[in-house]
Amino acid sequence: MRLHTLTVRAFGPFAGTETVDFDRLGANGLFLIHGPTGAGKTSVLDAVCFALYGSLPGARGKDDSYKSHHAPLDRRPEVRLECTVRGRRVRVTRFPRWERPKKRGSGTLVENQKVVVEELAGERWEGVTTRPDEAGQFIGDLVGLTLDQFCQIVLLPQGEFSRFLRASAKDRRASLERIFNTGVFRELEDWFAEHATRLRRKVEAADLRVRESAGRIAETGRSTAPEDTEELWAWASELAALTAAVADEVAPVVDSVAGAREEAARALAEAQALDRRRTRLARARAGLDELLEQAEWRARVEAGLAAAERAAAVLPLLGERDARRTALAKAALVRDQARSLLPAAFASAAGAPELRAAERGCRDSLARAERLRADARRLRERREAIARFDRHLARIDETLERARTHLADLPAAIADLRGRLGEAQGRAGRVEAAEAALAAAAQRRDAVAEHGRLSAELDRAEAAHREAVDAAQAAREHVLSLRERRITHMAAELALGLAEGEPCAVCGSAEHPAPALAATGSLVTAGEERAAQAAADEAAQRRSAAQERVAALRERAATALERAEGRDPGTAAAEVAELTRQRDEARAAVDEARRTEEELEGLADRLERTRAHEAEQARQRSETAAHRDGAVEECDRLAAALHEALGGEDVDLDARVQDLHAEAELLAEAAAAVEEHGRAAGELDTAEAALAEALAGAGFADGAAARSAALDERERRELRSQARLHDDALAAVRAALEDPELAAVADLPPPDLSALKAAADEAALAAERAVTLRGLWRQRADRLAALRAELRSRLDDCGPVLRRYRIAEGMRALTAGTAKDNTDGVRLSAYVLAARLEQVVAAANDRLYTMSDGRYELRYTVDKTVSDGRAQKAGGLGIRVVDAWTGAERDPATLSGGETFFSSLALALGLGDVASAEAGGADIDTLFVDEGFGTLDEDTLEEVMDVLDRLRDGGRAVGVVSHVADLRHRITGRLQVVKTAAGSHIRHAG
Repeated sequence: MRLHTLTVRAFGPFAGTETVDFDRLGANGLFLIHGPTGAGKTSVLDAVCFALYGSLPGARGKDDSYKSHHAPLDRRPEVRLECTVRGRRVRVTRFPRWERPKKRGSGTLVENQKVVVEELAGERWEGVTTRPDEAGQFIGDLVGLTLDQFCQIVLLPQGEFSRFLRASAKDRRASLERIFNTGVFRELEDWFAEHATRLRRKVEAADLRVRESAGRIAETGRSTAPEDTEELWAWASELAALTAAVADEVAPVVDSVAGAREEAARALAEAQALDRRRTRLARARAGLDELLEQAEWRARVEAGLAAAERAAAVLPLLGERDARRTALAKAALVRDQARSLLPAAFASAAGAPELRAAERGCRDSLARAERLRADARRLRERREAIARFDRHLARIDETLERARTHLADLPAAIADLRGRLGEAQGRAGRVEAAEAALAAAAQRRDAVAEHGRLSAELDRAEAAHREAVDAAQAAREHVLSLRERRITHMAAELALGLAEGEPCAVCGSAEHPAPALAATGSLVTAGEERAAQAAADEAAQRRSAAQERVAALRERAATALERAEGRDPGTAAAEVAELTRQRDEARAAVDEARRTEEELEGLADRLERTRAHEAEQARQRSETAAHRDGAVEECDRLAAALHEALGGEDVDLDARVQDLHAEAELLAEAAAAVEEHGRAAGELDTAEAALAEALAGAGFADGAAARSAALDERERRELRSQARLHDDALAAVRAALEDPELAAVADLPPPDLSALKAAADEAALAAERAVTLRGLWRQRADRLAALRAELRSRLDDCGPVLRRYRIAEGMRALTAGTAKDNTDGVRLSAYVLAARLEQVVAAANDRLYTMSDGRYELRYTVDKTVSDGRAQKAGGLGIRVVDAWTGAERDPATLSGGETFFSSLALALGLGDVASAEAGGADIDTLFVDEGFGTLDEDTLEEVMDVLDRLRDGGRAVGVVSHVADLRHRITGRLQVVKTAAGSHIRHAG
């Protein structure tokens, strides 16, 4: 994969649009990304990761909002990457999740992440997808690497591989699993463990079921089950056979006892039947005598029912006659009351026709009076309306006068405000220019202050650097002096190790005739030389750190001086103060223009509303005057009509209407009462004639006789029921006495039921006990046979489950490293990772040999380590460092800072090679190495740069991310990240 261009906007520290041309940077194969701390060097690499995978590695990927805090709120963040992967030119554009201002109103809205993937086909870009999930699948399949693998292979994060080099086996295991995606082997271990656990539970459950069946057999057969599972089947078979034999022997005894029980029960049943027939015969004879004594009562009931049937036809006519009499009396009372209320003028009207005629005359007079009263009410309403019209016209005239006064004053005020508005808008137009000038002046003032502060720091850093250089040089000279003295007196040092009779380490002779001697105090030991070398290395590190700090401060001071644009502190402060005053005046003019414009709009609106109000009031005055003239005309007409109808007299029409209405109502009530009285008299005569005819037909002398013979329906129904019960009982008794069965037992003696009952109970109890005993034995035999079959089935089920469990447990122990066959005690996942680590170490040693000048070599180990006082296996994931100068193995934690750096770099490059091959041999044409070069001395830096130069073979581009000043002179292609208060910027150099 080769990167071509990267464009970011409002992303991370970059507020604007910045573009990285990787083709230009990588033209020579090696380029440098440098800049001050916090400028955004790593953010360039983050943008590459985000464009490809939509996320960032590690802790930086937890926050999914990557919008720059320096950018305006409405600027949409964007990252675009153009690259070539496996011969395909691809362009990926991603828009991170961000909160944009609402287009209407206040507040913000969240827009989720979006993506556009395009591929170059010929000379035209064609869309691939715009869905995030499809884009992730497309990039993953094309690149062949996950996000973690990409960060480990392409970005080579130095700090993480330093931790990887010094990490424990457990932590190293987690890193390798993430890079090589070997979690499937850990999942396989877990599956074998879970599978063995499930089968163990099945074995335990099967054994429990067998013990449950044996317990039920023991409980049923009143026996004790053996402890050995192999003996259960024979014990259960013997117990079932013995129980079945006992059940067969009990059956004949039960049959004989059951026959005796049936014979006793039959004798008792015959005696009970004879006793019941004798009792029925005695009850029939007593009932016949009682019913014959009730014959006279039965005849009276029959006669009373016949008389009640005849009276039932007369009673309705009696009630009708009484009701007509009551209605006639009430009608006479109402008639007399109505006549008493009539006025004296109508007292002579005796009949209903005369009263109806008088009522019609009153209602005609009432109608005429009602019409006159409506005209009088209309006349009053018209006069009140004329008064309201006069008041309304007066208010309209007053309002018109005020409106016309305002219309005369408003135009002059509007013209004055327009002049003031033009002046204010002229002054307000300078706000943006004033703010821009003030912002630039403030940046220059801050740059002047920063330059002064950085200059002081630079002086101190240069003094510290000079001291560090002197100290490093003195320490190096001291080491060279000691080394020279040691070499000079090497013969004396070897002579001190000689002993009589032992061979010389140089010539091999056992005789030592003239061993070399050294002056007292001039011999240098190896320990003194190593201590001096360590002190020199530490001094060199301090010198490099001081040199890096001087370079960084010098660059920052130069940048600040460039941004100050030649101002001194006094000039910059005065310039900011003057521009602040001009900006405040412009802002005040803006506020004044806004207020004047609002006031002008208010006056113009008021003028329009006043004109509309004047026109509306004039229209209302015209309409009101027209309505008043109509009301005056109608008022004159109604007054003339009333004067003519009443003859000029002042008459109370309301009282007249009430009197006529009351007289009409009284006449109507009196006429209705007279007519109702006549109808009631005729209906009474009709009812009396019908009653006389019905009494004669029913045979009653008068109405009192009919009422005395009458019975209501409930009484008649009750008498009929009693008569029917008497007749039915008499028929039943006579039928019972005629029954041959009862006649046959009349002369037989009564049976001894007590004795027969006792004999039958004793035989039944004996039979019940025998049957229960036989049932218990038969049930026990059947139950034991069923349990025996269940036991056989469960014993058969145990075997296959136990065999599967033994196999699964063996596989679990083997993959977990606890089986005897696993002699190294290494888990399956650790074994796979150990093979990967062996490849990584072999690839790393190819480069480490060059970087360390042949001194160091990495070696992986499976030796036991001690943790918490207990020996544990490292699982094949241990790393040791072999020092060729001493032949001893060292812990990586004992390496110095520079040694740790190039060892970690070699390990990172080796891991990248192995992981790349694991991913299908993906071509990685662009690599990045992030930080760590400041810990190297000049010689080691040269060797590391040689290794990086060899990475360029085959057209590969390698980017170094560092702020070490020396690298700017060694690497011609550079990308500078400049940090400012308004956000970072990118510059190409070289």
